[in-house]
Amino acid sequence: MASKAIIKEFAAITGEENVLTEPTDLATYAYDAAVLEQVTPSLVVRPMDSEALGKVVRLCNENRLPLTVRGAGTNLSGGTIPRREGVVVLTNGLNRILEINEEDLYARVQPGVVTAKLAAAVEAKGLFYPPDPGSQAVSTLGGNVAENAGGLRGLKYGVTRDYVMGLDFFDVDGELVKTGGRTVKCVSGYNLTGLMVASEGTLGVFNEITLKLIPLPTYRKALMAVFDTMGQASEAVAAIIANRVVPATLEFLDNFTIRAVEAYSHAGLPLDAGAILLVECDGYPGQVDEDTAKVEKICQELGAASIRAAKDAAERDKVWEARRAALSALAKLKPTLVLEDATVPRSKIPAMIRDLEGISKEFDLTIGTFGHAGDGNLHPTILTDRRDTREWERVEAAIEAIFDRALALGGTLSGEHGIGIAKSKFLEKETSAATIVYSRRIKSALDPRNILNPGKIIGGQA
Repeated sequence: MASKAIIKEFAAITGEENVLTEPTDLATYAYDAAVLEQVTPSLVVRPMDSEALGKVVRLCNENRLPLTVRGAGTNLSGGTIPRREGVVVLTNGLNRILEINEEDLYARVQPGVVTAKLAAAVEAKGLFYPPDPGSQAVSTLGGNVAENAGGLRGLKYGVTRDYVMGLDFFDVDGELVKTGGRTVKCVSGYNLTGLMVASEGTLGVFNEITLKLIPLPTYRKALMAVFDTMGQASEAVAAIIANRVVPATLEFLDNFTIRAVEAYSHAGLPLDAGAILLVECDGYPGQVDEDTAKVEKICQELGAASIRAAKDAAERDKVWEARRAALSALAKLKPTLVLEDATVPRSKIPAMIRDLEGISKEFDLTIGTFGHAGDGNLHPTILTDRRDTREWERVEAAIEAIFDRALALGGTLSGEHGIGIAKSKFLEKETSAATIVYSRRIKSALDPRNILNPGKIIGGQA
């Protein structure tokens, strides 16, 4: 438990109402969306402005208090699980959109701005912020940058990293560091912006983020292609990309996920389908019509049982809302849900789908598979009950098998969820021992007391 003297110092910085010490309050911040052991922090602090944020960081470092920054806590790899003797720093008080610049196409935001709030604000001005993680209705932009979040539109538009133009962040001493800027081109100094994206709070604490905006697409067209088998659907994904069509979204759902989503959302999904592809193309009308015609032709050639175009925006939005509800729908079925995001080159999607089916049978586990198939980012989701110790042992073995297969196919441990605690022990498999050592040297130089989210990504002192 934090000492009364330390609590008093934090209260002097943020106000007493923004320092939480009651056990019931602290328990709220002991976990995130990953299936990992809960760790109750010693203290929770909520700075309400930039000056207070910098002072909180400095005070933590001076007192060697482990500091974990938390936005909405939607992290899926344990990146926001704190240390028992540590401090959780909430960013939801830093939630202002500072500027939307329509001339130079950028936005400046504080880290606690909810992703969907920014997306709606820029769309109202005819602009577009494409990154759309599944948790966008609650996730914050600081967390998106810290994890390099992706989403359904990653195939065409990229991930959060592709939209971060600049950052202001506090180093471990509470000093403000500025990197990047508001210009399209900026090569002044080291690429600290790139270093900070996906750093999961281990190298600094975000204060302000500058994000690139683009023009809002003028036309959209959505299709649902129904297949009898997962194999046919996965082959269609690879063929669409191979034929140089790049939809805005290209999503995959297997039969198990279809049934769960339909029971949850009643969107009219075909319950007898082996798998479906949800495809949306956007841009200029002529190009969109040409691309959707190509997609239809490819799906027909690869055995689609039916192809249905959304008749209007309302029908299109209903289906996409159902897809975004996949995780919630699956979570209702079993006490424990383990969502992974092993990602493979797009040409290897059919092979990865086959491997997932084999892993499900080998370990006798229920695995629902959905995800951003167009960019190779699948979400095999294991439904289990962690209280069943024997089954949980099979789950852990299956997770390692999923990682091994993805890496063997030239893939990665994580397409968008980050490494955190959950995957840190596997990172050397994807990289090398020298990579881990090099990364730890960077961490040690920038955070010599190891107080910034210790134990995440590269392991080491937990």
